[in-house]
Amino acid sequence: MSFWGDGFTEYNRPSADVRRRRPKISTVLTALLLGTLLVGMVLPFFLEPEPIAGGADVAAFAAKETDLAEAARAFNRLFVQARERVQPAVVSVINHPEGQGDGMPAGFGLGSGIIFDRIGDTAYVATNHHVIEGSASLEVVLTDGTRRPAQLVGSDLFSDLAVLTMDGKGVERVAIFGDSDRLEVSEFVIAIGNPLGLSYSHTTTFGIISSLRTPVPVSLSFGQVDWEMELIQIDAAINRGNSGGALVNLDGEVIGINNMKVSDFGVEGLGFAIPSNEAVDIINDLLAYGKVPRPFLGISMRDLGLVDRKRNALELPDSVTEGVYVMSAEGPAAEAGLAEGDVIVQFDDTLIGSSLALRKYLYGEKKIGDRVTIVFFRDGKRHATEAVLGERE
Repeated sequence: MSFWGDGFTEYNRPSADVRRRRPKISTVLTALLLGTLLVGMVLPFFLEPEPIAGGADVAAFAAKETDLAEAARAFNRLFVQARERVQPAVVSVINHPEGQGDGMPAGFGLGSGIIFDRIGDTAYVATNHHVIEGSASLEVVLTDGTRRPAQLVGSDLFSDLAVLTMDGKGVERVAIFGDSDRLEVSEFVIAIGNPLGLSYSHTTTFGIISSLRTPVPVSLSFGQVDWEMELIQIDAAINRGNSGGALVNLDGEVIGINNMKVSDFGVEGLGFAIPSNEAVDIINDLLAYGKVPRPFLGISMRDLGLVDRKRNALELPDSVTEGVYVMSAEGPAAEAGLAEGDVIVQFDDTLIGSSLALRKYLYGEKKIGDRVTIVFFRDGKRHATEAVLGERE
């Protein structure tokens, strides 16, 4: 199962035959109308005779058929207009890893990005952290195939977002962020990506919002759940290289940034996007500070359940079944007296049973400079101490 999208995999464009098999909405409605007409022609042979409809009835039916066709064309046009508003601002992002040149060797990474602002001759691009991670240099490829060097403003591992700048000369279209808090389940959306930076490589898929706040666990190290993202779940296909692309409503507003899909055997229609309101807050922090300021305690840790082989040495009471094992302490944690082998079980009045719970409490309830009371066990005895939170580098 892959969680961090697929911005580093090669994009395979679907064949023309596959694309031709997708019927247009107008085609489906036409087929339904033809079917209705055929049923109306055949049924009279099996039913008792009815009076022949007058000319007024025929005219009314023809008028309804015309209204349906016009409604289908108008509905279809909403999708076309939404795509036209956003697609010029969706670009390709090329990650050249350390030791690679400016070409496109086997080790390069591809993802998508969204031009969300232009100030003077500088354009700003939002993308995923995992698209740019480990890069020695970055490039942005515009919809016309133009390649431009890009510079990293800042990125954030926990939100999986990053901001780039590039030469904005000739950039005439920027995307507009919408209000993701106004979304509703079953609302129509379009996912747009540009994984290869070529005009024919734009990927546009269509679907509905399946869930507004799906918690998705993220493992950053040791195979444990270190973080949890609350994402928009969609059934629109997130194609290879779409990481960092735009999730768009029918008003042509970006209401999410595509960042992952579940690609496992028997799994379909599980794509995810970062809600636009959360993304805008993170982007503003990255623009202002080059990072997201978060409180820092200064421990490396593992869930207590993953260090069971050490449990006897810890001499914990039988009642302590959950907690966070301190592997090392520095900064505020060391100043507060924490050390390797301690087991944290509580912050202030909140029980802490895992690394995920610890981070969610610090990042959600505390600010840089706040005090936190830490309850922990050492050599089987319960202790408490206070730490003044620093700033995460």
